[in-house]
Amino acid sequence: MHQQNFITITTIRGLIQNLKRIISTNGKPEWQGHLVAILTVIFWGGTFVNTKYLLIGEMQPHEIFFIRFLLAYFCIWIISPRKLLCNSWKDELTMLLLGVTGGSLYFVAENTAIKLTYVNDVSFIICMAPLFTTFLAIVFLKNVNASKKLITGSVVALFGVSIVIFNGHFVMHLSPLGDALALLASFCWGIYSLIIKRVSGRYSATFITRKVFFYGILTILPTFILKPWSFPLSNLGKPVIWLNIFFLGVIASFGCYLMWNWSVRKIGALKTANYNYLNPISTVILSALFLKESITPIAFLGGILILIGIFISNRSNGI
Repeated sequence: MHQQNFITITTIRGLIQNLKRIISTNGKPEWQGHLVAILTVIFWGGTFVNTKYLLIGEMQPHEIFFIRFLLAYFCIWIISPRKLLCNSWKDELTMLLLGVTGGSLYFVAENTAIKLTYVNDVSFIICMAPLFTTFLAIVFLKNVNASKKLITGSVVALFGVSIVIFNGHFVMHLSPLGDALALLASFCWGIYSLIIKRVSGRYSATFITRKVFFYGILTILPTFILKPWSFPLSNLGKPVIWLNIFFLGVIASFGCYLMWNWSVRKIGALKTANYNYLNPISTVILSALFLKESITPIAFLGGILILIGIFISNRSNGI
């Protein structure tokens, strides 16, 4: 056990050092923003599987989110400057909104949806986030237009997503509440993607990410009044539990949120959001490895369509 704890601490320290070099370096070529976004989404694709394992282990959706963000918040304090508040109360309220749309509301909706319906169905609906991001940008931002490239690329990528997730079997296991919650999570992420761009020019990715974690944790607390913590703390020592929590908290939250926010600042909200279409590829692969879900050859065609759609969309003008 002592050796496991040492390995965990060493892993966290190594990740922190590498991320600190990434986010503190300015003037990087644009392709690095694309690369970081791709790596982030690959990691995020696996979180559906991690969350499913924790739900099977009888952890509640809000409990998963709370311990995940609490671990991430602990990690980010190690590298975060000690600046506590934003430059204005308006920006502070914006950070609160980010904590809700990219934190508490998003993850409770997503985790509950995973509990109520199939992982692949949730993954497909969540992949509509780039469409919501694009729609909101067109409605509220004057410098974004619904160009043919943007629309064509989005449609092609979403079609590729459907092929990858359903492996050529176009069957949605309808669960009205689960699907509605997944749709809510997708809409929340679309809002988050646009708002993060507004504040990224005034604050560092580290500061923004820390505020997102803080307000995410703060706004989830009222949930425990209605549904108190029920998961036995002794079960946190089980490898299948703490390993999945470690991945969700340190890798998928602490590491990936920093990387994502940095990518939005580097290449823009729409281009970064389009890489969400890659999510199902890693989800399906990991589902096949750990949840024993099969992959058919047609899924590879879907992967190619996703890449083509992203390429077309990212050639259009975006924010």
